[in-house]
Amino acid sequence: MPQTVLLAEDDRAIRNALERALTLEGYQVTAVADGVEALAQAHRTPPDVLVLDVMMPGIDGLQVCRVLRAEGDRTPILMLTALVETQDRIAGLDAGADDYVVKPFDVEEVFARLRALLRRTSEANGAPADVPRQVPEPAGRLIEAAGLRMDPQARRAWRGARELELTRTEFELLELLVRNAGIVLDHSTIYDRIWGYDFGPGSKNLAVYVGYLRRKLDEPGAPQLIHTVRGVGYVLRED
Repeated sequence: MPQTVLLAEDDRAIRNALERALTLEGYQVTAVADGVEALAQAHRTPPDVLVLDVMMPGIDGLQVCRVLRAEGDRTPILMLTALVETQDRIAGLDAGADDYVVKPFDVEEVFARLRALLRRTSEANGAPADVPRQVPEPAGRLIEAAGLRMDPQARRAWRGARELELTRTEFELLELLVRNAGIVLDHSTIYDRIWGYDFGPGSKNLAVYVGYLRRKLDEPGAPQLIHTVRGVGYVLRED
């Protein structure tokens, strides 16, 4: 069965072009023009993945994302945005989006990000036997480093006694850093492990997620945990 995509984009030209491209790529696409239709369709026939334009009249993409997440819907969401400022991207992540693409975009980048989101969802739900995936931790087993504790099975994390509220991507990024505490992970390794695709040196996607994760981890008077190794990548350590 083809994987299903719910596309919400108010610009008719972009909507039609992206719908055609996704269909040719093998997806079954339902395209709508606004957030009201997107929510109605998502409730009527839940898709495998949503592609939401941020700026739409009435209910925008961020509001659609917030509503679905508040309802407990964990369907992966890719945001389309013409807003390039870091705070705009953070707003999307804060609303519960999993990834974003900045307009004007290359359709191949949209395909790559969708593949990565769907692959991560498939692995979380039990990947086919021929697809390598991380062996699950026994229930209740914690991983710890630099004052952080994580329960991979329950998808919960703490710094000291404070529980962290993390999105799926944030949790996976933090888990990767905790499991490799003290080791400098280069950008391409992190992109491959978290997104399944290296978006190249011009991408700011990883920097945005690291910045957002730092905001949730850092505490006044406490040492910073995620360190930037300029020109290489990131490392988790408690100085």
